[in-house]
Amino acid sequence: MRLTIVRRIAEHITEMNRSRPTDSKHSLDRSRAIDDSSGMLTQPYHLYIERTNAAKNVARYYALEISTTLFGDTCLTRRWGRIGFSGQTMAHHFEDERDAVRLFLALTRQKRAKGYRPCPLQSRALT
Repeated sequence: MRLTIVRRIAEHITEMNRSRPTDSKHSLDRSRAIDDSSGMLTQPYHLYIERTNAAKNVARYYALEISTTLFGDTCLTRRWGRIGFSGQTMAHHFEDERDAVRLFLALTRQKRAKGYRPCPLQSRALT
């Protein structure tokens, strides 16, 4: 009798897990085809720029990077602060890479207007 109850519970759990639709766009069900290109970026997006002015004691950096999360979403990560310090970080998540690229380009334009410029790799701060 005890074995019968355990089997019924196991069947119920199995049915319950298979019959419910998933609430995620990234399903682990075998019936869904795997699309290898869904989580890949069309090209890498990395930017590191600095703004320095010794007379005003200004030494700032700004870094942008677009990457893919473990769930396949696109993430724009912003890092900024004083050169030589860890600074702050902010992440923006997007479903579409184009939206992330739009923000990436808009932020790049804003920072260039404020005087940020690319720097040689050798003088880059370790943050």
